[in-house]
Amino acid sequence: MSGSIPAPAILAALAIHTLWGGNPVAVKLGLEVFPPLWSGFLRFALGAACVTLWALYARIPLWPTRAEWPTYLWMGLLFTLQIALLNTGFGATTAVNGAVLVSTNPLFGVLFAHFLVPGDRLRPARGLGVLIAFAGTALVLTRGAGPAGLQGPSAGDWIVLASAGLLGFRLALSGRVLKHVNEVRLTLWMMVVSLPPFLVGGMAFEAIRWENLGVAPVAGIVYQGVVIAGLAFTVNFALMRRYSPSVMISFNFVAPVAGVLLGVVILGERLTAGLFSGMLLVAAGLVLITRR
Repeated sequence: MSGSIPAPAILAALAIHTLWGGNPVAVKLGLEVFPPLWSGFLRFALGAACVTLWALYARIPLWPTRAEWPTYLWMGLLFTLQIALLNTGFGATTAVNGAVLVSTNPLFGVLFAHFLVPGDRLRPARGLGVLIAFAGTALVLTRGAGPAGLQGPSAGDWIVLASAGLLGFRLALSGRVLKHVNEVRLTLWMMVVSLPPFLVGGMAFEAIRWENLGVAPVAGIVYQGVVIAGLAFTVNFALMRRYSPSVMISFNFVAPVAGVLLGVVILGERLTAGLFSGMLLVAAGLVLITRR
């Protein structure tokens, strides 16, 4: 694992996390037609197809060894739970709130990486960054109303925050797993493992709202599947395999800014002073975490 990060890797991380910032908007659009579990199934069916095509082109073996199966199964189940919570939470809050809250996953990631990844320690500057960013998270949850506002957050806000915690945990675990498995195989099999639970859950508990079908919801699903699940996951895991996991996932400091701006521009959502201040604190905290 390399300690120094060259400029091309930094640019790639920034680009990937900028695209990731658009994911809350894409999920909100897709949910107009496809409920959370159906959205997960369609997204990762597309993502798995994209990753498979790339692997075939790059001649990367995709079938796991016997020793790899347990890792892919439990990582896939953790992945399924995290995405199910994410889609459910996004459906119950605004895209701008969701964009800031889900972007806290690096905070959880660096905390978990401190204990799970040898040599990836939480140093004083990163610790300060974590505290600042969590203060921003609290401001978003309270809508800038202070401690008395803790009754204010919607259930969706808390669900998104729980998903962000699981995502940080999963990314920190990936830092250990990627020392032993190929990042493309890990990406693919997490998606493949998630497909049966999403499909069964969608068929049993959800109804697709075909009357709302249009260009925007379909574009939202395609963006989630091709751009995020197909491209962003693979590139992010490739960067994490080579560089420090807690630093690479912390480049997500651009995601809340991109997500909030897209939520305002595309969905017409309102940007309050409390949310704006919280977004700036989250971004500032993550900048401290990424400093070498």
